[in-house]
Amino acid sequence: MKVAVFSTKIYDRQFFHAANYHEQHELVFFDNQLNQNTALMAVGFPAVCVFVNDQLDAKILAILAAQGTHLIALRCAGFNNVDLEAAAELGITVVRVPAYSPNSVAEYTIGLILTLNRKIHRAYNRVREGNFSLDGLLGFDLHGRTVGVVGTGKIGLIFAQIMQGFGCQMLGYDLYKSPVFEAIPKAKYVELPELLSSSDIISLHCPLTPKTYHLINEESIQQMKPGAMLINTSRGALIDTSALILALKSQHVGSLGLDVYEEEADLFFEDLSNKIIQDDVFERLLTFPNVIVTGHQAFFTEEALLQISKTTLSNISCIEQNYVCPNEIKVQEKMAFQ
Repeated sequence: MKVAVFSTKIYDRQFFHAANYHEQHELVFFDNQLNQNTALMAVGFPAVCVFVNDQLDAKILAILAAQGTHLIALRCAGFNNVDLEAAAELGITVVRVPAYSPNSVAEYTIGLILTLNRKIHRAYNRVREGNFSLDGLLGFDLHGRTVGVVGTGKIGLIFAQIMQGFGCQMLGYDLYKSPVFEAIPKAKYVELPELLSSSDIISLHCPLTPKTYHLINEESIQQMKPGAMLINTSRGALIDTSALILALKSQHVGSLGLDVYEEEADLFFEDLSNKIIQDDVFERLLTFPNVIVTGHQAFFTEEALLQISKTTLSNISCIEQNYVCPNEIKVQEKMAFQ
């Protein structure tokens, strides 16, 4: 099948070529994000492959359908950027990669926690300048601390298992309880307010839905334990960034690690080092010494990229051959999260 692959980088092309055995699919790569201005680039392509920040609202889907596209292949797990109802009405099938390497995101989350807690980022810069003072670098033992896991799917479960290895007590919150999480020593499910008020570290591992949009907001931040660490490697819009900045200024939130940001579409995955960033909220975040922001790289491992490529191409083959694709997204699946 001929596929227009949007938002691609060198590494995307490398892993897709490796996974495209015998060139069973004709892959045409575009650096551009898919949006209303670039949708015309997909003329004549029966399939379009997109990433997390590509836009697939009703208007863009209508353009794609009129040009002959009948398959949207997401090379990610989240599908909050797709209007599934409009896709169904237009006869467009949508598939995704529900799991690639949950270890990659879980392990990266641990890295953010360790870096923030022990001030490794600050120590690194100090030593390079010949400053070996330990003032301001004090951390705490993870052993015996309480960690709140918001979302106990594949990534959340692996994260919880790793943190249990540090000797932490685990509190979980999820609409769908996992017996695997409950089997972890010192782990239990609680309601969200109790998790927020009792946790020294809170890590977000849930999808972005209408119910989870700005899950961390002014009200829920006030329920958090003063001085708690907050980590988000899931979706940026889970957090109301403006409310979070106020909490950082008041020191109610002790430290923050973000690999995602609610307005990241105009920032992440691009080299903007020679440009003036216009997002004042984002720039304010970067001024805090107790905040680490990275550019949506938690997934970025060799294993994850290869699995994403293989699953994406397998999904396309399934649809091309009229097989039942286990990774097809139905409108009912979206409704289940609302």
